[in-house]
Amino acid sequence: MNTLARAGDDRWRLPQHAYLVVYDERETELLTIYDCGAAQKPPSARILGNLVRVKADHELENTPTGYIVRMREKSVLEKQDEDHWRILAE
Repeated sequence: MNTLARAGDDRWRLPQHAYLVVYDERETELLTIYDCGAAQKPPSARILGNLVRVKADHELENTPTGYIVRMREKSVLEKQDEDHWRILAE
């Protein structure tokens, strides 16, 4: 499932208030992406892979099973290779 807007090859736009829940209790993380943390909507995407870098304004909250990334600016989710992802400011 991925309904994020494309921003090019292996790149997707994230809204300013995107909310990523990263489950890292396994070898490959599970990234669950929501358009907004306050919206009562299903996730926009679920991706297997490791989030290796966030180079955009954000807040980070550790949880017992991983962490939550709350974006504070529009950004782009970019696939680096088969198992690695990063987020860059747009």
